[in-house]
Amino acid sequence: MPEDLSTQRLAWIQQSLQQLQREGLQRQTHVFAGDQAALLQLDGQQLVNFGSNDYLALAGDPRLRAAAVAATQQYGWGSGASPLVTGLRPPHRKLEQAISSFEGTPAALLFPSGFAANTGTIPALVAEGDAIFSDRLNHASIIDGCRLSRADVHVYEHADPRDLERRLAASGSYRRRLIVTDGLFSMTGDFAPLDALAGIADCYDAMLMVDEAHATGVVGDSGQGVAERQGVADRVDVRVGTLSKALGSAGGFVSGSSDLIQWLTNRARPYFFSTAPPAAASAAAIEALHIVRSEPQRRCDLTARAAELREALASQGWQTGRAAAHIIPVVVGDPVRARSLSEALRQRGFFVPLIRPPSVPEGHTLLRISLSYGHSVAAIRRLTDALGALRSGTPG
Repeated sequence: MPEDLSTQRLAWIQQSLQQLQREGLQRQTHVFAGDQAALLQLDGQQLVNFGSNDYLALAGDPRLRAAAVAATQQYGWGSGASPLVTGLRPPHRKLEQAISSFEGTPAALLFPSGFAANTGTIPALVAEGDAIFSDRLNHASIIDGCRLSRADVHVYEHADPRDLERRLAASGSYRRRLIVTDGLFSMTGDFAPLDALAGIADCYDAMLMVDEAHATGVVGDSGQGVAERQGVADRVDVRVGTLSKALGSAGGFVSGSSDLIQWLTNRARPYFFSTAPPAAASAAAIEALHIVRSEPQRRCDLTARAAELREALASQGWQTGRAAAHIIPVVVGDPVRARSLSEALRQRGFFVPLIRPPSVPEGHTLLRISLSYGHSVAAIRRLTDALGALRSGTPG
């Protein structure tokens, strides 16, 4: 096909990109160097990194590196095929057992990513003729899983049990019902009211599915997540997590009953149509789970530092919504102003990512501060001072 014809057919892309640029919504990828938990080098500039999901500073931990190297030397890197074609490597099975032990469930199943876990699990549980009740601010992977299922989707207001119950009561007759929610919401930093949702699920005979991606390893007495924190872990039917955030590795998982895991093994398409994750990633995740259990001070210190930062930002007049954890949004609203604030922070030596629609609703553009155990108290204080100066208009 002549190049000019191809260019002409795709001319709309350039026009659309220009519109995104005018609206302050165009995004770019960057290549960074350095350990991501606290510091990174971006375009030759060293920055304190407040954009990573490496909440426990494990991604660069020497123990995870050593575990991954040893597994690579023994098993190589790629897994070669789907788990249902060539089977699993020993580290895969060992990790599934470690996850089920950590979560306190009979079984667990590994997925290539947390996104794949949600888009595979939801359509395996419900289909046409069923109903899903989904929080308005659920992650995109949950939204896509709902769409793929072809079930009727009822979106309830964010973290509002009363609205959920109203929608369930008015929903009529369905074969199956599924309530699905994030545990810790990735952009607002608040917790789902899982204690109330569990009661509603019991009342309406609905399955309850919780994605603990941003809470696994950090929230709860043992790091299981929000369900553990609220005392309802044993009432959540389907527990989803990721290995790529606080656990510093790669991949996702579902934990629950043995029957659930067997069903997903046979019906979750992203599981059996994807190549298994590298054995080295599983070895690193096993080591991370051991550290989570043996070094609880990581999550305790992180929780305390996050509370102090939230209080400081509120005293400066920043809007942080209902944030209650290590994810702290600074809600700006206007994308252009938010971009200016993010760039001003970068000039002061801080990387604080700008989050724009469609990642957040229109009018809710924000700066997303992700705290890590790797951040020193001094670094957090410097960020607070910089935000305070920007808020008051003080130069420097």
